[in-house]
Amino acid sequence: MKKVTGIGGIFFKTNDPKATKEWYAHHLGFNTDEWGASFTFRKTEDPSQKVYVQWSPFKSDTDYFEPSSKEFMINYRVDDIENLVKTLRDEGVTICDEIESYDYGKFVHIMDADGNKIELWEPVDEVFDQMNDSKTE
Repeated sequence: MKKVTGIGGIFFKTNDPKATKEWYAHHLGFNTDEWGASFTFRKTEDPSQKVYVQWSPFKSDTDYFEPSSKEFMINYRVDDIENLVKTLRDEGVTICDEIESYDYGKFVHIMDADGNKIELWEPVDEVFDQMNDSKTE
């Protein structure tokens, strides 16, 4: 079973998310919105389909990364999140929460061996296409 299919996002803490987004927009050309910026790519196996990577600065006092004390969190794209969570649980991996479903995908959080909280995302890219006006391809 293929577990991770790619990077889904990079999340990090900053004292001023708005100023950080403005800096990246001004100096590096990021097309930012309230969540950060989305980067659009094409699937290797089917270039007609888009996939996304999310870049998001979070306020430094966020509790979203807990129980990790790290300044960052990586989101990985996965297939079949339900079976993956079952396998990870059987392998003794800490599962932080229950799978949550949204129109644009399913999410769950796990902890790695170094205490990093990881977000797993089974995307529904077609819905994300409609939500996203990314100009960063």
